[in-house]
Amino acid sequence: MPQLTAPTHDVVIVGGGHNALVAAAYLARAGRKVIVLERLSHLGGAAVSESPWAGVDARVSRYSYLVSLLPRRIIDDLGLHIDLRRRRYSSYTSDPSDPSRGILVDTEDAAATAASFLQTTGDPGEAERYARFTQSLTPLARHLFPTMTEPLQTRSAVHAGFTDDGLWNAVIEQPLGGFLRSALQTDITRGIALTDGLIGTFSSSDDESLRQNRCFLYHVIGGGTGDWDVPVGGMGRVSAELERAAREAGAQLRTDAEVVGISPDGEVQIGGDRAHSVRGRLVLSGVGPAVLERLLAAGTAAAVGAPSCTGAPSVEIPEGAQVKVNMLLRRLPRLRDERVAPEAAFAGTFHINETMSQLDDAHAVASGGGIPDPLPAEIYCHSLTDPSILGGRLQTEGAQTLTLFGLQLPHRLVAEQDRDAARSALLQAATRSLDQVLAEPIADCVYEAPDGSPCVEARTTADLEESLGMIGGDIFHGSLSWPWAEDDEQLDSPAARWGVETMHPQVLLCGSGARRGGAVSGLGGHNAAMAALELLRG
Repeated sequence: MPQLTAPTHDVVIVGGGHNALVAAAYLARAGRKVIVLERLSHLGGAAVSESPWAGVDARVSRYSYLVSLLPRRIIDDLGLHIDLRRRRYSSYTSDPSDPSRGILVDTEDAAATAASFLQTTGDPGEAERYARFTQSLTPLARHLFPTMTEPLQTRSAVHAGFTDDGLWNAVIEQPLGGFLRSALQTDITRGIALTDGLIGTFSSSDDESLRQNRCFLYHVIGGGTGDWDVPVGGMGRVSAELERAAREAGAQLRTDAEVVGISPDGEVQIGGDRAHSVRGRLVLSGVGPAVLERLLAAGTAAAVGAPSCTGAPSVEIPEGAQVKVNMLLRRLPRLRDERVAPEAAFAGTFHINETMSQLDDAHAVASGGGIPDPLPAEIYCHSLTDPSILGGRLQTEGAQTLTLFGLQLPHRLVAEQDRDAARSALLQAATRSLDQVLAEPIADCVYEAPDGSPCVEARTTADLEESLGMIGGDIFHGSLSWPWAEDDEQLDSPAARWGVETMHPQVLLCGSGARRGGAVSGLGGHNAAMAALELLRG
């Protein structure tokens, strides 16, 4: 493969996920020559809608499924036509000790919510404590979220602008468990809060690494409110709008273009039958840092004609910690809790076996190599908020989607196993957990495809690694970072100031692995584009 000496593009973007499309749109709108290279036959990465069951007119958000961290600034700047709908019911949490009762948090009926807390916990003050707890986080969300689309501030600068030292210490400096124990009095209510710290993150309430705190922070600051909204048309609608914005701005978007090597000076090697290279003045990496390291090793070796040898990795090896189960149901199942309508319980986040002690016990079991039983899980029904993801016949029949997200399942549990056997074991664990709170087996409600197969699919961390190239099935491409720079960090370049730097000046991060990356936010793409524009002007 001959080396290119002159740039063919201002920016080459490796990977075609939603962050890459955000970066491409911004850069092309600024008049830069941009090309996006995607290994798969479609764009969007994990932010896609697909029809997993042949002959069934249902498009599910197969991987990521809710939106909170996508800033209005990006939507407005790129002219995106996205309808994000707020859910009336925040959550329903079944009592594991007695599934005939549970806590329904109704954002439009405080009295009903308070009655639900009292009937389930027996504590007349817990509903008010939970309301105070959630409200106490709003000032932190309002303070931090606007900084996400600006150059990094230092920890001291961010802290200095926030007046509540007690809340700062509880969320930022000490393990989350202490905050939850002081603010809330019941195990079940503490669990409702703790789950926000464990989505895709293998941790416990008192983990000294504070992984759970960082995950919690990202979950409660979105939009300055912490609300998680349903994208009408599914997550694929979000990526489709980003693709439209990038194309209309003039970006070149290529699919079926697998990058096999990147050189630090900007040459990007594309494999396949027609192997060739493109060269950018800058390269933006939408793939995870661990994948980028492999591509840089391969590209450097190719440039000097030496065998590729990565040696010991210099970046963290990611590890996801979840299973996702997508289902299509003939109808919603009946609950053991007869006081709550399934249409209310499933419309928000439905917590199953997620008390604080259960979540910590599950972490201990998984740390020892076992699958937690019962498996902590949360589910919700996208089609209750957005029926458009179902065809007309399915809507008429009363069919509904159901998405289950199982927690505390680190990739190590499936990495060395047969993939089908591991998937089956996790699906069985998820089904057992769900059935504990239902008045009928979930299997009795599952829709059947024309060939008679059940409309159920499980996606493990191993499946994400294979299908999306996410090492370890880590949906964040590695541990989430605090959304600021530490006081001793050098912010002496555009890449450093925007949190997208690598060890190579011409290569920037633009995906979930960037500082302030993670979730469907577009932040990695926006911030990489801002850094790239500064560098290209220089």
